[in-house]
Amino acid sequence: MTIMFNIGFCCYLVALVLSAINSFHTKRGLSIASTASLAAGVLVQTAYIAVRWAEAGRAPFSNMFESLVLFAWAVAVVYLVLRIRTHVPALEAAASLLAVLALAYASAFESDIKPLMPALQSNWLSVHVFTCFLGYAGFAVSFVASIGYLIVSREGAGGNSELQNAFDTAMTKTISFGFLFLAVGIITGAVWANSAWGTYWSWDPKETWSLITWLIYAGFLHCRFMRGWRGKRAAWISIIGFASVLFTYVGVNFLLSGLHSYAK
Repeated sequence: MTIMFNIGFCCYLVALVLSAINSFHTKRGLSIASTASLAAGVLVQTAYIAVRWAEAGRAPFSNMFESLVLFAWAVAVVYLVLRIRTHVPALEAAASLLAVLALAYASAFESDIKPLMPALQSNWLSVHVFTCFLGYAGFAVSFVASIGYLIVSREGAGGNSELQNAFDTAMTKTISFGFLFLAVGIITGAVWANSAWGTYWSWDPKETWSLITWLIYAGFLHCRFMRGWRGKRAAWISIIGFASVLFTYVGVNFLLSGLHSYAK
C-alpha cells in the first residue's frame, strides 16, 4: 500500500509543477498533462483507499492519517469536477498543492491499520466522515480561489477582470457544494450520535465548531445571493470560513477535549 501512497503523492506533485508552469506560460499541452496527472493521482488514491478498506474491513476514515488521505483525494476530486466548467491553471496548482501538503502531513502520522474504538463501530462512519470531507474539500478549493482573487485584484497588479471572474465563480460554486455536504455531514453525525450516545447534539467542541463553520458559510451564501456581495468582501468571508474549517478539523483534535478526541 505504501507504493500506491507514494505514487499518488508523486502524481499530485507533478500536477503541481506542470500547472504552476502553465500559470505563467499557458500551453494547451501543459494544461492537459497537469490535469491528467491530477486525475491519475485520484485514481491511484482511490485504489489505495479501496485496498486499505478491504484490509481493515471498515471505512479507512478513523484517524488523522486516514482522514488526511481522504482530504487530499477529496480536494483533487472537487477541483476536477470544477475543471469541467472553469479552468484556471493557478487554481489547479493551488489544489494540487493542497493535496501534496495533506499527504505530506499524513506521512507524519502512523499509517498502521488499527481496530476501531467502540464509538466508531457503526455504518454511519463512512457516510458521516465522507460527506464532511467533501464539504471541507469544497471549502479548501474556495479558499485558494479567494486568495487568487485577492492577489489578482490588488491595485497595481494589472488586475485581469476575466481571471477575477473565474476565481469569483469558482469561489461561489465550491462554497455552495461544500455547504451542502457539510450540512449532510452534520445531520448524519447527529443521527449517529443519537445511536451511539443517546443524544442528537451534546455541544461537543467538534459539533460546536462544525456548526460555527456552517453558519459562516450560510452567511456567505446569504450575502452573495440575497445582498449581491461579490469580490473582496465575499473572498474574506471565504477565508474566515476556511480558518474555521481548519480549527474544526485539526485544532479541536489537539487543543480541546471531547467526544471526538479519538480522531488523532
